[in-house]
Amino acid sequence: MSTRAWDGITIPEPGTFDLDVAHTRIGFVAKHMMVSKVRGRFGDFSGSVTIAENPLESSAELTIKAASIDTGSGDRDTHLRSEDFLAVEKFPELTFRSTRVVSHSGDELIVAGDLTIRDVTKEVTLKVEYGGAGTNPWGQELFGFDIETEIEREEFGLTWNVALETGGVLVGKKIKIEIEGEATRRA
Repeated sequence: MSTRAWDGITIPEPGTFDLDVAHTRIGFVAKHMMVSKVRGRFGDFSGSVTIAENPLESSAELTIKAASIDTGSGDRDTHLRSEDFLAVEKFPELTFRSTRVVSHSGDELIVAGDLTIRDVTKEVTLKVEYGGAGTNPWGQELFGFDIETEIEREEFGLTWNVALETGGVLVGKKIKIEIEGEATRRA
């Protein structure tokens, strides 16, 4: 493994790393009926991280196929793919492109970037926890990470909702995004 010490942690040498789809999960959590949570994930995505000589100049990009949304409920997933939410026929992809590293402390970074959903692009801030670097049994260099952020879905045109008789709404406005995974060095 080609690594180097940086700010008290061991990181990979510069280069581009692709998300390992088999070892990466892109999930989300939304409030349901004001009392519980619905969890889901996207199953079809690709992305990469380019580690720069100066790690604070590194960059990342992610493309998610909107139709790959999965909450474990076929009817709900069909509704989420419809015009009421992701409108996957018109807007087949969700994308993220980092713009800068805002700050770092040890193995935690705050990364800003542009998130696009339904052709609406907004800056979001991600909390990234670097998990370490290693080499898998097949000789591939990799590193691990955990990412989380929260977005206001209505800012991206995801405004469908139903008022509840007891007060509140069917679907919460805040969506928590959780990504855990690995990226392997591009050959």
